[in-house]
Amino acid sequence: MSVPPQGFTATDHAMMARALRLAERGAYTTKPNPMVGCVIAQGEEVVGTGWHERKGGPHAEVFALQAAGERARGATAYVTLEPCAHVGSTGPCADALIAAGVVRVVGAMRDPFPQVDGAGFDKLRAAGIQVDIGLMEAQARALNRGFLSRIERKRPWLRVKLATSLDGRSALASGDSKWISGEAARRDVQKWRARAGALLTGAGTVLIDDPHLTVRLGDDTAFVPPVRVVLDPGLATVARGHIREGGAPTLYISAPDARMPRGIEADHAAAPVTAGKFDLTAVLALLGERGINEVQVEAGATLAGAFLTAGLVDELLLYVAPVMLGERARPLFDGLHIDEMTERLQLRIVETRRIGEDVRVLLQPKAPGA
Repeated sequence: MSVPPQGFTATDHAMMARALRLAERGAYTTKPNPMVGCVIAQGEEVVGTGWHERKGGPHAEVFALQAAGERARGATAYVTLEPCAHVGSTGPCADALIAAGVVRVVGAMRDPFPQVDGAGFDKLRAAGIQVDIGLMEAQARALNRGFLSRIERKRPWLRVKLATSLDGRSALASGDSKWISGEAARRDVQKWRARAGALLTGAGTVLIDDPHLTVRLGDDTAFVPPVRVVLDPGLATVARGHIREGGAPTLYISAPDARMPRGIEADHAAAPVTAGKFDLTAVLALLGERGINEVQVEAGATLAGAFLTAGLVDELLLYVAPVMLGERARPLFDGLHIDEMTERLQLRIVETRRIGEDVRVLLQPKAPGA
């Protein structure tokens, strides 16, 4: 990491914060690419801004340099992710910064993508540009947690979305769960769906609830529809349900020996199944290979519990409604089998927010021993 002897200035922090806010504008449209923002500044004056708007389109640096024009010469570029140094859908952004005459580049973090991974910063240094890395890195990593998970861990970031009553119940004994949370919470869920690369559920949820699992933002906001993924060992649901309707793609994941019913065409992949249960690590690896950065699980207590027990849940999105469902209602998670307090699963609260009549709680599991 290269940091100026005096450390980053207040101006540096303000510019990078602005670049991060710009990057977030691409949350619904850049997948599977990372979200990236760029600010070009002459001292405290911003002369150009940009963000990566969609896969295949110009990168953030290109938009910012176009806005800055000749004023980019002698300026500092603030980027939330290392500029690329290879030719992909667009030309190398490192070359564009060099050609524009910037004298300093402040990067939040390196890009672990194998075709970049330090090469962009190295190219800038070789051209005589001062490169300082690590400003607001934690915020940059949090912004692109899905992309980083896919590249570094070879699997998507997994978020489980659940609505719960005050007494920790997710559905009545009959399976009825419409609606625990209020309308405002259900609208809020759509934003989380829009940023996901896949919405995953199980065959039981398809049979009982018949969900659409589509994004309904209710305005003109652009988004890339997430693929709907159904874990269905025997392909029992492949010929039915709303989940096959609409413009979003649907992927069925089955046991290796399952056969698609005659006359049915559907995107299909196989993952190992033992005693009727999927190897969920293999499922996530499969989705990572398909370029999925974030998976949002919207399923019942059995599948949600299986992901949690396997240690694969990175984030829990919980909508707590001011209602009681009683002891006969279904729990949030099945299969945890916790008998001792020392075995309890500990989570940290990342954020809480009032959403209409409900409270949205974002949690992440604590590392063992933390």
